[in-house]
Amino acid sequence: MNIVLMGLPGAGKGTQADKIVEKYDIPHISTGDMFRAAINNGTELGLEAKSYIDKGALVPDEVTIGIVRERLSQPDCDQGFLLDGFPRTIEQAEELDNILSALGKSVEHVVNIEVAKEELVKRLTGRRICKVCGSSYHLIFKPSKEEGICDKDGGELYQRADDNPETVNNRLEVNIKQSQPLLDFYKAKNVLTDINGQQDINLVFADVDALFKSSRN
Repeated sequence: MNIVLMGLPGAGKGTQADKIVEKYDIPHISTGDMFRAAINNGTELGLEAKSYIDKGALVPDEVTIGIVRERLSQPDCDQGFLLDGFPRTIEQAEELDNILSALGKSVEHVVNIEVAKEELVKRLTGRRICKVCGSSYHLIFKPSKEEGICDKDGGELYQRADDNPETVNNRLEVNIKQSQPLLDFYKAKNVLTDINGQQDINLVFADVDALFKSSRN
């Protein structure tokens, strides 16, 4: 199965990606992983991407798309893949279609993990990090035994600057505006399925799994 996974920050994409990859034995391909692999392998496109990353600049679309093409052409993608973080724009989605068409493939499922914005704010602003060891906690979902204190080493827990409500709200608004055209693009192709991400993690995956099973029958 060739899958694109979508969802706003805090929706639980990472958790579901792990479950999908384990169950269906397909590679989890994220933009960051692709860049790192291309750079480590010293490919021409990898070195070009590195030149932009080292300057703190955005990697141009043509370089990103070239790296995606290289990655999806590898043998471990023959039985399918899970794309995470790509595409981000209509232009990238169209290029992805071209890449897959040349390989005799297509995007079969676009899974969008849906969570209400208010819930996402609650999830993202509740995170706390240990100043000593970097362990992550959550005020609601994973609280420390003693408030403000790390269970492992007694370090002070703090909230990252980008986890404050105003920053989180702004980040979500930007993501909503960026992702909506892409959701509309895939909806028009009849490959988009919205999954309720406000359920228990295992129930979310049960819905994802049921979607894949139904498409195989």
